[in-house]
Amino acid sequence: MSTILHVSGRVLVGPEDVRDELWVVDGRISFTAPTGGEVRTVHGWVLPGLTDAHCHVGLDAHGAVDRATSEKQALADRDAGALLLRDAGSPADTRWVDEREDLPRIVRAGRHIARTRRYIRNYAHEIEPDQLAEYVRQEARRGDGWVKLVGDWIDRDLGDLGPCWPREALAAAMAAAHEEGARVTAHVFGEDSLRDLVEAGIDCIEHATGLTEDLIPLFAERGVAIVPTLVNIAGFPEHAKAGEAKFPAYARHMRALHARRYDTVAAAYEAGIPVYTGTDAGGSLPHGLIAQEVAELVRAGLPAQAALSATTWGAHAWLGRPGLEEGARADFVVYDEDPRADVRVLAAPQQIVLNGRALRA
Repeated sequence: MSTILHVSGRVLVGPEDVRDELWVVDGRISFTAPTGGEVRTVHGWVLPGLTDAHCHVGLDAHGAVDRATSEKQALADRDAGALLLRDAGSPADTRWVDEREDLPRIVRAGRHIARTRRYIRNYAHEIEPDQLAEYVRQEARRGDGWVKLVGDWIDRDLGDLGPCWPREALAAAMAAAHEEGARVTAHVFGEDSLRDLVEAGIDCIEHATGLTEDLIPLFAERGVAIVPTLVNIAGFPEHAKAGEAKFPAYARHMRALHARRYDTVAAAYEAGIPVYTGTDAGGSLPHGLIAQEVAELVRAGLPAQAALSATTWGAHAWLGRPGLEEGARADFVVYDEDPRADVRVLAAPQQIVLNGRALRA
């Protein structure tokens, strides 16, 4: 038998389920003390591996990156304690990561699907509305249960953010994804595309800065989740400045969305809309920012326990992945202090255990 890892202290199995210890035996979690074997003990507060539910392994500001760069991205997330990633769109093939026991698990959404010339160059399949359902079905089969649309982007004729897809195309696309057993999420900054997306059957909205008082009840009623990516939204003033000379209406809009970002997230949470953590790393942002995103949710008004759930218990359940469960793969993070008292503790993991292996103390 290999060395048994014994963790004592406070094991945060769930929001209301706190235990005194766990063991890692042959890479699996056990809450029953094993007999025999060499035991190594660590002490601290234990959480399931953190979740970055919006990042892009295999992508940078210019498009797909090579395997070495993808590896560095995944390692940066791992070393920050993010052991479960939802890759919200990437043109790179990262299936090789699944063969590495030292890298986080990735739930993939395939490649972005965008309207022609309405997104970042080299990122997406750029298509027209009559092709949307076909491409959604294709990416549903390539991904891990998710498809990623670009729901709005700057419309040069409007000089501002504008919807990318007509309602009938969205309805056909959602039906195609759901027939394939996949959920659909969409990048959306503004307000105008949200009602059509939700009423067409979308499952999640990324960023959701355009969420307004009249739309919140619709999101709550339909159970549409949001991933606010607040560490990314912090860059809106820079985007506004860069586009101001050519698109002044867009610049004003982006500043307004930025100014109300915390109120928007707080209102969504208070209405019962599911909120999960994502950083949007891999485009213009570096990987490994998950602790900052959790802190941003608290700054927006979420209670600490809700912000922790958004990256641990709740996020794992939403993505259909186990947490700290008997017999589950041992993926967890140990901290010196109680993260429920101050989520900033997440920035300094004492020990990361991935696939039953203690990687860093």
